[in-house]
Amino acid sequence: MEEDNMSLSARFRVDGFEPRHVTGLDVDWVSVLTFAKTFTDGILGHASTLFMSAGDEGARSYVATERITGRTDDGRQGSITVQHGGLESDPASWFGHIVPKTGTDDFADWSGSARILHDDQGAYFEITLT
Repeated sequence: MEEDNMSLSARFRVDGFEPRHVTGLDVDWVSVLTFAKTFTDGILGHASTLFMSAGDEGARSYVATERITGRTDDGRQGSITVQHGGLESDPASWFGHIVPKTGTDDFADWSGSARILHDDQGAYFEITLT
């Protein structure tokens, strides 16, 4: 694959979120939300995200699955599904992966990591294709 070990930073903003009720879950210990995101750099496009978290600040976890659809700066376009999550604790731990075989169009062969990072400009995915 020509894109082996290629890295891409994909900046995004959260446009809105909505709490969701999941039948059978005790909502006192877990939160479920859906997010809408817009990707503004690295990938231009949007994402729909299902997000679940538990715990309180300083000791919480989350897991999310999202479908990202867009176009890279070099003109490739398509969609991928990403699963990411983390544990806010001491030490903190974070993960993120492109779900295998979920890519479409120019992203069809994409696989690798997709972790969310933060800097002074905000949040972004660091995507490393393998």
